[in-house]
Amino acid sequence: MSAWSLSTLLASLHDDIQLRLGIARKALQHPGVKGDASEGVWLDMLETYLPKRYQAAKAFVVDSLGNFSEQIDVVVFDRQYSPFIFKFDEQIIVPAESVYAVFEAKQTATAGLVAYAQQKVASVRKLHRTSLPIPYAGGTYPAKPLIPILGGLLTFESDWSPALGSSFDKALKVDMHDGRLDIGCVASHGHYFHDVSDNTFKFVQENKPATAFLFRLIAQLQFSGTVPMIDIDAYGKWLTQS
Repeated sequence: MSAWSLSTLLASLHDDIQLRLGIARKALQHPGVKGDASEGVWLDMLETYLPKRYQAAKAFVVDSLGNFSEQIDVVVFDRQYSPFIFKFDEQIIVPAESVYAVFEAKQTATAGLVAYAQQKVASVRKLHRTSLPIPYAGGTYPAKPLIPILGGLLTFESDWSPALGSSFDKALKVDMHDGRLDIGCVASHGHYFHDVSDNTFKFVQENKPATAFLFRLIAQLQFSGTVPMIDIDAYGKWLTQS
């Protein structure tokens, strides 16, 4: 009989995330360093456990009209079908068409942070995205509809009491459009998600929130399908700009 335990393995995934976030909170005093450490924990988890068709990075997002988003802590984007990515030193820029999800990652959830995250997410969703018809041996498929870009918030703690209560819900409902934060995790308490069936936010308190959040994110990404066929020529025109 195997000595492996699936429940133990899944619990260990969360315990590792919570421990590393806790160390960043307690041991690192400089706010910028602490923030970078928190982002790194979430990025490492997503890079390790998301299917390889996805990549996660801190990045800017650009569209074919030359518009840029604000810098996003965690961008989940396509690496299989997205034909290019720009990287210079630590600065990464990805095309808007390749983006599946964007997250703000910080130590503690507050009303101010929720509003800030909504602004960041909106700066991505407002970008122009192309979608070309897809040729195949028997003809051409119509251009694929644009997939919704998921937005979210990732923290270790919450300033509210209870951590996942009415105050959090009220903050999330301030922007239910371009800045909507569809899914997120407070690693010490639980995770939340936007339920499209009744247009409300559901809060789930469990023992292993990071693992539960990861599974829910993967499930939602599965329903997103594949990113549209990008119009490379729309980006290529910028080669002639001085």
